[in-house]
Amino acid sequence: MYRRIFQLKWIYNIMTNKYILLTFLVFQLLTIEPTLAQTQPYLDPKLSTEQRVNSLVSKLSLKDKIALLQYRSTAIKNQDLAIPAYNWWNECLHGVARAGRATVFPQAIGLAASWDTTLISKVAVAISDEARAKYTYFSSRDKRGMYQGLNFWTPNINIFRDPRWGRGMETYGEDPFLTGTIASSFIKGLQGNNPNYFKTIATVKHFAVHSGPESSRHRFNANVSDRDFFETYAPAFKMAVQDAGVYSVMCAYNRFRDEPCCGSSYLLTDILRNRWKFNGFIVTDCGAVDDFFKANTHQVVKSPEEACAMAIKAGVDLECGDIFNALDKAVEQRLVTEGDLDVAIKRLFTARFKLGMFDKASSNPFANIPYSVVESAAHQNLSLEAARKSIVLLKNNNKLLPLRKSLKTVAVIGPNANDQEVMLANYNGFPGHVVTPLEGIKEKLPGAKVLYARGSAHAEGAPALDIIGAQYLFQDEKGEKPGLNAKYYNDSTARNNPLFTRVDTGIDFNWMGKAPRPGMDDENFSVIWNGFLKAPATGDFVFNMFGSEQYELIIDGKKQIFFSSIYSPGYGSATLALKKGEMHKITVKYASRGPNAQLKLSWQLPGVDLRQEAIAIAKQADVVVMCMGLSPRLEGEEMEVKLDGFNGGDRVKLQLPQVQQDLIKEIHALGKPVVLVLLNGSALAINWENQNLPAIVEAWYGGQKGGTAIADVLFGDYNPSGKLPLTYYTSENDLPAFEDYNMKGRTYRFFEGKPLYQFGYGLSYTTFSYSNIKMKKSSLVNQPITVTADVQNTGERDGDEVVQLYLKHINASVPVPFRTLKGFQKVSLKKGQKKTVSFTIKPADLSVIENNGDAVIHPGNVMISIGGGQPQKVVATKQTSATGVQGTIKLEGKSKTL
Repeated sequence: MYRRIFQLKWIYNIMTNKYILLTFLVFQLLTIEPTLAQTQPYLDPKLSTEQRVNSLVSKLSLKDKIALLQYRSTAIKNQDLAIPAYNWWNECLHGVARAGRATVFPQAIGLAASWDTTLISKVAVAISDEARAKYTYFSSRDKRGMYQGLNFWTPNINIFRDPRWGRGMETYGEDPFLTGTIASSFIKGLQGNNPNYFKTIATVKHFAVHSGPESSRHRFNANVSDRDFFETYAPAFKMAVQDAGVYSVMCAYNRFRDEPCCGSSYLLTDILRNRWKFNGFIVTDCGAVDDFFKANTHQVVKSPEEACAMAIKAGVDLECGDIFNALDKAVEQRLVTEGDLDVAIKRLFTARFKLGMFDKASSNPFANIPYSVVESAAHQNLSLEAARKSIVLLKNNNKLLPLRKSLKTVAVIGPNANDQEVMLANYNGFPGHVVTPLEGIKEKLPGAKVLYARGSAHAEGAPALDIIGAQYLFQDEKGEKPGLNAKYYNDSTARNNPLFTRVDTGIDFNWMGKAPRPGMDDENFSVIWNGFLKAPATGDFVFNMFGSEQYELIIDGKKQIFFSSIYSPGYGSATLALKKGEMHKITVKYASRGPNAQLKLSWQLPGVDLRQEAIAIAKQADVVVMCMGLSPRLEGEEMEVKLDGFNGGDRVKLQLPQVQQDLIKEIHALGKPVVLVLLNGSALAINWENQNLPAIVEAWYGGQKGGTAIADVLFGDYNPSGKLPLTYYTSENDLPAFEDYNMKGRTYRFFEGKPLYQFGYGLSYTTFSYSNIKMKKSSLVNQPITVTADVQNTGERDGDEVVQLYLKHINASVPVPFRTLKGFQKVSLKKGQKKTVSFTIKPADLSVIENNGDAVIHPGNVMISIGGGQPQKVVATKQTSATGVQGTIKLEGKSKTL
């Protein structure tokens, strides 16, 4: 405009004649230059999304398009366009992740154990509320970096086919139907149901046939039959696309039938777009296009330009990485056309328009969600509800549980009893407070003596860490002034003068997306701590740091730890031999460059006998609660972990680490009642524990309220109702090789052995019975089938039951699963109450997979089982069995291909 508003204010102050002022204002209105909104069709909300997208893309240069096809999409501003920067990388696996403060729900595998789609939907709605509020906050301050956008690379719906996979905790378990059903509820909660706008955009990953090993994912080739692909690996993705309308798909690192998944036209075009009619955008896993040509990867092409052309031609729209910078050379070499890029860029801008990024906030119902929803009381209560419903009661001999609240002394023992990081799992946000099992039990028993001991490390060779306390840190070499001298800088380089200084008693900070003090940049700051460390013993000290962005530890002038990553927080460790009483100069440097600023400095002291401390308190206790299991520091994504039983984030053995097994046996030998509480993300072969301990509870990684939920279950304030979303085997030797992707011998659908605990298994403090199954004796192959059965609470307490429906094809013409889940409902029953549950089986649910991958419904007999778990034995029609009721229906007519 020729004049600005502040100029009008100035003129108003010098003008006293109202008529002159009015005339002047009219003149100003007549001479204002047209705004972008008045001249550019892409900003006109009256036009269709397609018209707006076409208008915008027509004004982009090739250079612009290449920049916008990468996850760090830069801002473009000229006389025709005003496109803000946008970073597509974001996560919300079980709460908004890596963007400061957020409500943290149980890890995905725990959410799946609830078997509660209503709960899953509520959790996803809460997450998307927080996501929208955070986006509004960030964008209002022109913060447009990683973890600050509105599309999320969640959920992970790969089939947890093998419990050794370290990332299995991120999934919804081993069954395609359970995974697809839960994912659909989650996706709908994230994306919302507005006809014009997405609340957020969900991304299902990793397509396809992807579930470890982590160490070889950049070069592994998954070569499976059409039957396994369409029967096991594809259904959840198909449900997400066709039933939930997911708008984004992430392709996997691995190859599928010799082609990198992110370069596979068969997967991305033939299956996703042509067969399933997917109309959203496809994003690569991060760095996946690098694997097309770099050494020690797939190496299917020789150059970056060939790699990016291959991805675009296959159907990729967005790269998480920077290889797409070579698209200019690819176009020049005619490996790909600018028209091919237009197809991709239009899909991406369709997403941005549907998120409302180019419209007024007043027209978008999701644009005004207040920031107060972030970790609100309602969301914290929902996290507690989710944690309670995720807990699975595995064993309860002689009704040891629930425990009496009148207990005088309780010993809480184990490496997971008071570890906050374990509760938060991975791909997590950070709440204001985390309730560990120890804290939950203390809160439950305010009048009792609750004793605590760690008892052991998570695994042999893994450090048992504690924050380095103020009693060991000093400003001076004489040790007279406790604490470390800290200099805080208002930039990430620490080159200018510090903004302020202070003394910090230790390094244990999570700034929750806020700067250390008002007036600083929330994301771009740095800190340098200097002082002295006094060794309290002689021996090998293990130093450990956990934090985001960049940090380093320097002791006596030597750099011991250095970490730098813009993607996610990480660990660094070093071992030093120190002598008791010696003072060592210590410097810690930290630089924040994003919304996830945090840093912890811990160590493991030498010579501490954790085992004896645990035995000592167990001897004093009326009951011992042992909080054992695994840790996200041992299982997870592509980790640098090589310990007995663990390799690179995956597991080598299924049993508990030996150091934990030994401690459990020693505590049990004391003759005290022992309750084993497991916190883990994958199945455990707890054979000895199952045979010898009276009570076992599976609590997963329970989120910020997990400790409260555990205490509620242990002491009877909540009746557990969770069911296992995966099989617990007795040994890794029961399974085929980890690298073998064929489904034979895997999961409850194909496993021929005897599991420790079955998929779908879980006890309650009450009992349920099933009777009176009703259905037709026969049906045409293309007709839905309605089945009903009665379920009754026959115990002494109110409770929830997960009613499960399984199908079994009798004398099928092709190989079929032993049984397969095709329906489930969670019902609440008062003591003595009976309800009739009803299921509608769709024709597609009755299909089998032919050798060529076709889904076909054949005439024949199908057994239908309804109960609180898998059918244990074949029983006569309409008769009650140990776990439910069964009946057989005859399908009639001609075979039908779907």
